Amino acid sequence: MSYGLKLKTPGILQPISLAEAKAHMRIDPVLEDTEMDVMIDALIKAAREYCESYQNRSYITQTWQLVLDCWPSVDYIDLARPPLVSAGITYIDSAGFSHTMPIADYIVDTTSYTGRIVLGYGEVWPTETLRPGAAITIEYIAGYGATGSTIPFTARAAMLLLVSHWYENREALGTAGNEIKFAVSALLDMNKVY
Repeated sequence: MSYGLKLKTPGILQPISLAEAKAHMRIDPVLEDTEMDVMIDALIKAAREYCESYQNRSYITQTWQLVLDCWPSVDYIDLARPPLVSAGITYIDSAGFSHTMPIADYIVDTTSYTGRIVLGYGEVWPTETLRPGAAITIEYIAGYGATGSTIPFTARAAMLLLVSHWYENREALGTAGNEIKFAVSALLDMNKVY
C-alpha cells in the first residue's frame, strides 16, 4: 500500500513566544534593542520544526492529509504526527467520482498512542473499485491546541535550549555541540513517537 503524507495547514502561532525565548536567553526587553527579534522568531520556528520532526508529533493545531492508493488489509489506519483531534475520509472510485465515507462506519480514536481510524463493529472498508493511485484521502487535525500552553514542558524546554544555543552559536560547532544535542534529545525522547 503506497501512501503520501503532507501538511495542508500549518499552525498559526509558535509554541513559545518571543518574550519567553528572550527571557530564557536573559535578554533584557527594556535595555536590549529589537533588531534581533526577526532572527529570534526564525530560530523559534526552526526549533519547533526540529522538535516536531524529532518526536514525530504536531505541537500547534495543524491539518494533515494522508493519501493512500488502496484500503488496508486490517481494520484500522494509523495516523502520523499525533495527538489526533479529528479526521474524515474521502475516496475516488474508478469512474472518477468522489465519495465521503460515512462517519458512522468508523471511529476516530484520539486516545491511542498515535491516533487512528478504526472500522466500527461489523463494518468494512468501502467496496467500490478505486481509481488507480491516490484514491483515498484522510484529512485530519492534530496538535495540542492553538497555543503552546498545553504542549509538554519537555518539548518547550528543548525548544528554548535550541533557540538559545543557535542564537549564541551562529556557526556549525562540530563536536562542541554534543552537550546541547544530548540535552535536547534527552528531553524529546520522553514523548517521541516511534
